[in-house]
Amino acid sequence: MVPGTRTVRPYHYLTYGVADVFGAGSMAVIAGWILFFYSTFCGLTTVQASGIFAIARLLDAVWSPLLGHISDSIGATRLGRRFGRRRVFLLCAVPLLPSFALMWVSGHTYLYYLCTYVFFELTYASVLVPYSALAPEMTDDYQQLSKFAGVRLICAQVSAILAGILPNLIINVLGGKDSADTFLYMGIAFSALFMVVVWITHQFSWEREATAPTAATAPATVPGILGNLFHNVISTLRIRAFRLHLGMYLGGYISQDIFNAVFTYFVVFVLAGNVALASAQMGAMAFAQLIAVICFIPLILRLQPAPAFRLASIIYIVGIVGLACLYVLHPTSLTTLLYIPVLIAGFGRGGLNFIPWNIYNYIAEVDEIVTAERRPGVFSGVMVITRKTTMAAAVMTVGWILGLSGFVPGAASQSALANETITIVLVAGPIILLLMGIAISFRFRLTQQTHAVLLREIARFKRGESTPPSDEDRQILQDLTGWPFEQLWGKNPVRTSSQRAPGIEVANR
Repeated sequence: MVPGTRTVRPYHYLTYGVADVFGAGSMAVIAGWILFFYSTFCGLTTVQASGIFAIARLLDAVWSPLLGHISDSIGATRLGRRFGRRRVFLLCAVPLLPSFALMWVSGHTYLYYLCTYVFFELTYASVLVPYSALAPEMTDDYQQLSKFAGVRLICAQVSAILAGILPNLIINVLGGKDSADTFLYMGIAFSALFMVVVWITHQFSWEREATAPTAATAPATVPGILGNLFHNVISTLRIRAFRLHLGMYLGGYISQDIFNAVFTYFVVFVLAGNVALASAQMGAMAFAQLIAVICFIPLILRLQPAPAFRLASIIYIVGIVGLACLYVLHPTSLTTLLYIPVLIAGFGRGGLNFIPWNIYNYIAEVDEIVTAERRPGVFSGVMVITRKTTMAAAVMTVGWILGLSGFVPGAASQSALANETITIVLVAGPIILLLMGIAISFRFRLTQQTHAVLLREIARFKRGESTPPSDEDRQILQDLTGWPFEQLWGKNPVRTSSQRAPGIEVANR
């Protein structure tokens, strides 16, 4: 148990996890619907929409890592000691969350959609960066962290179900099939929900006791924080387990981003369906993802993360191949048969959604044994900016490819070339990225057993013990960190000079 934390009660898993209704729910809505909304109801070309995503990413490339670094450093300030390093960001963001609804108003200019999208993306980072670093503040127990990640992803999948089925429900209740108002009502409903869940997490979470500031602590001033930002962000990539984790994370998530960006087009144009059918299928897929997360919570403890990742990837690939078969065979009972590959793909996606965030909770210990400090905020910032950047890149790439294929925004049907391009992107893009993630997973060896070795060796370092570990433990530490044992615990260039503890001599490498 982390010193200074409270006992984790069963309800704490839920009150922590509900905030990802905002994190995953907003991204599910944006990934699944924003390009379709912009091109169909706002008069934007796919190139213009891509420009919005690119500008937002440029700003966020600074904003998310900066937030992570600030949330790690602010604990030494009066503000941080009073309101906390992580939770203060959640509280401040609550009144800003209605900005989500502003993105879904049709009939405005390009500048309007640019500003509303950028503002919401920056607000999103202000919540998700500190939130993702919150679970390691509450406990360091392997199984408790796994449960935190599992419940978080269950809540995320519930929100993904809403993102998939809510447009269809709004159409059925209010009418206006294929109307822009459907998306506005959806945005308003989600905005209200987002405010509630973020507030709940703020109220029922806590943080470990802040370390008392010392002369060796990095200066808690704006220049001091900014001065170490670039080094800290780059330094995360010098942790071997995190590099491999990031590769698996990108393989699993970018494959889904590409799929989400083009799936609505596939149903509406290639399969001659409509928005209501696409919404129903996305809801069914999200339901399968929810079931998968529930199944993978105990499964990942039995199989360990890397094998579980490979299993989920293979299931997802089978579902994608099933969708390709529907395109080739053109069955008459399309609506019924479509559910089969969609549910299979959804089950694989659920595992892929859960596994990387389960792994992330243990990265802080790998970093700690390298740097002799805890920096979950920096890693959270890198994770969030990577997630959002790759999602935007996926949507931009899909829009660019569709534009080259002759796709006509707002048209009732598309050319044969455009439909073939949509299908190729839906099938080939995700499978290539999944295979990349599978290849990387064979080198990833962070498990419950190796994590126990990490905690044991961290405790030894803190006690000042000089006896070297066993050869087996030494190899485990070097494999996870990518550093020789003699250079662990701050004796390396990963740690910034202003943050090195007294008496630690950094070895040249």
